[in-house]
Amino acid sequence: MAKVVDVRFKQSGKSYYFDPGEWEIHEGDIVVVETARGVECGTVMHGEHEVPDGSIPQPLRPVLRVADAMDIRRMEQNREDEKRAFEICADRIERRHLGMKLVDAEYTLDRGKLLFYFTADGRVDFRELVKDLAGIFRTRIELRQIGVRDESKMLGGLGICGQPFCCSRFLRDFQPVSIRMAKDQGLSLNPSKISGTCGRLMCCLAYEQPAYDYLNRITPGTGSVVKTPEGTGTVVDANVVSGNLRVKLDAPSSGFKVFPLSDCQVIRMARRPVEHDDRPPREQRDR
Repeated sequence: MAKVVDVRFKQSGKSYYFDPGEWEIHEGDIVVVETARGVECGTVMHGEHEVPDGSIPQPLRPVLRVADAMDIRRMEQNREDEKRAFEICADRIERRHLGMKLVDAEYTLDRGKLLFYFTADGRVDFRELVKDLAGIFRTRIELRQIGVRDESKMLGGLGICGQPFCCSRFLRDFQPVSIRMAKDQGLSLNPSKISGTCGRLMCCLAYEQPAYDYLNRITPGTGSVVKTPEGTGTVVDANVVSGNLRVKLDAPSSGFKVFPLSDCQVIRMARRPVEHDDRPPREQRDR
């Protein structure tokens, strides 16, 4: 086991493990750490605690210090300068007619690097753009292409449910989402109904999938033969959420009747069709 603290650099970003060393660090503290991108300020989301060694990415970087007033002022100044950097970069992109959409700009704490995040449909030759920006800002420039889901997470917004995006509120990692989940949950396969603002399949499809996997496993599908309080029959429709089965009884003139699953005994379970490829269309897959 190793002692770590969880540090987050953006409001909707992931938390990363750092070695607290001899520092007394509590949840909510602002600390200065060295990352692969350079020296940065972050907020402690979880104070000192122990985690298994195998769950820690190596190398485990140390906390350099607890941020003082000067660090915080520098961080706030960087946030203001990032707005100007964003505007300048967007102007240069437009002048050079590059097929990319600028999403965000970010300085490291020591201003040793200025990162620009963008989305694009394909590869973009931005070498001349980097030269322009390096000449203006006199620091190391890095342009990083991100996916549309990352863009939504960084910018935030409201989903079709009326709530702020899950990815910008509490999701730290994107989970795989497939069109099969929509099928299992009986949802319309209309892309506009099951896609989020980012254009990808909605992350919330994955929330209830374990429950639907269980319900579909125990609920007789169409074509199953069941014994009901009124005799045997064949299932013609099943509502896995309510647990009701619509059954065509074998007895003449009995017609169709609805029974709770708890009142039925399965005689022969119909095989469900096998999904050979449950991946979403290529344009809806995650990057």
